[in-house]
Amino acid sequence: MDPTAVASPGKRARARRETTPALALKYASPLVLLAVAAVTIAVISPGGHYGLLLALVPLLAASIYGVLLTAVIGAMSVGAFAMLRSALEDNGAAIWAIKLGLVTAAAVLGVVLSHLRIREKELRRSRDIALALQRGLLPRKFPDCSAVAVGHRYVPADSDAGVGGDWFDVIRLSGARVALVVGDVVGHGVNAAATMGRMRTALHTLADLDLMPDEVLARMDEMVQRMSHDAAEVELVASCLYMVYDPISRQCDIASAGHAPPVFVTPDGRVEVAAPTGNPPLGFGSAPFEVARRTLPEGTLIALYTDGLLGLRHREADQAIAGLAAAIVPADAPLQLLCDQILTTLSATDEDDLALLLARTRVLDPRHVAGWEFPASPEVVPAARAAVSAQLARWGLGESAFAIEMVVSELVTNAVRHAEGPVGIRLIRDDSLICEISDGSSTSPHPRHADPLDEGGRGLYLVGRLADRWGTRYTENGKTIWAAKDLGA
Repeated sequence: MDPTAVASPGKRARARRETTPALALKYASPLVLLAVAAVTIAVISPGGHYGLLLALVPLLAASIYGVLLTAVIGAMSVGAFAMLRSALEDNGAAIWAIKLGLVTAAAVLGVVLSHLRIREKELRRSRDIALALQRGLLPRKFPDCSAVAVGHRYVPADSDAGVGGDWFDVIRLSGARVALVVGDVVGHGVNAAATMGRMRTALHTLADLDLMPDEVLARMDEMVQRMSHDAAEVELVASCLYMVYDPISRQCDIASAGHAPPVFVTPDGRVEVAAPTGNPPLGFGSAPFEVARRTLPEGTLIALYTDGLLGLRHREADQAIAGLAAAIVPADAPLQLLCDQILTTLSATDEDDLALLLARTRVLDPRHVAGWEFPASPEVVPAARAAVSAQLARWGLGESAFAIEMVVSELVTNAVRHAEGPVGIRLIRDDSLICEISDGSSTSPHPRHADPLDEGGRGLYLVGRLADRWGTRYTENGKTIWAAKDLGA
């Protein structure tokens, strides 16, 4: 929450003192006007055109009171005018009928205006709730990371609710990697936004498991199918693109489920559009998702977007994507400014929600990465500790040496005992110190509660105590267990 949005008690007291007179004037003014109108009607000649004054009564009531009170006051106005007919000596029946019709029309109009006013307040309240829901479901600010710099825009469709199912995200992964995500739930309003929120939460959970992009989309596909069965009366259609970028290898793995392809702009100005995949949207139970891998030069601009940005209802997809590629000029401009430029150039309509996520790739300094490979034998544990300790000393991180050495000892020992060799060790110096132990086994370790007399079973418990975060991710050749310890400023 923005700290400026929280007012002090003194400020709130002053705000109450300032608003109290305004509220009193707001509620007293119609009553004063009603009293003046009643006095005027009482003192003027019965033959005067007091029907015009009577017509003001329901209108004034409609300006602040509810529909029921407005209808009562309108009925009383019509009844009062009808009773005063006996005092009219000179006015003919035609004039009297006109005045009666005028008062009746004013009373009906007052009821209608009061009803519309209440309806407007309800719609405004619903819109505010929906917008608050949307703001709560979408990320507000992405933390800076060594993998990418990001800029984004979200524009809801011009609907009553003002929200929709388009979404995007930037998720930090282990090994200094980052996941770039964009998705689209077909439809508008609170239902689409709620579905989007469930999908975003599920994807965060899957990302924490460090699954491959194709596995993430396969799990999401199953989840969307279950959601469709739970709401059989609603046809749920959603697309998603999941991309993982590694700032060390500069590799980018992309998997798409019926989503528009990303656009890449290299530092030399070359524009490339990723080849679209044949995977259908989520929820159709498709075959295994395809994964495309490419190596990106440092400073490459990645544009992820939803169909609303392209305006596909008014132009062909190839033409729209070409227009987007032409709008990303110059690619080295500030990302937020570039987002505004793209929205202005494409002149997107309000018929569909749109989300735009721009990311400029970075590369981690090779001097901040160190790696070794040892055979799977117990004798390598002291050598691994010595290599890690020497590297931490070169980085000037001697204060973290003991904790990381203990982590390396425990994880290398587990790999030697329970896994297949060789054993790989990699240290990454980012905003945290990351230690990765890789082996050729796909068996994942699970921490357990060791009994007091057990001689083993406490290794992962020690790793969890010494490190701030730890986890496991599977690779093509086995698995990697990582542990991260935050570094101070």
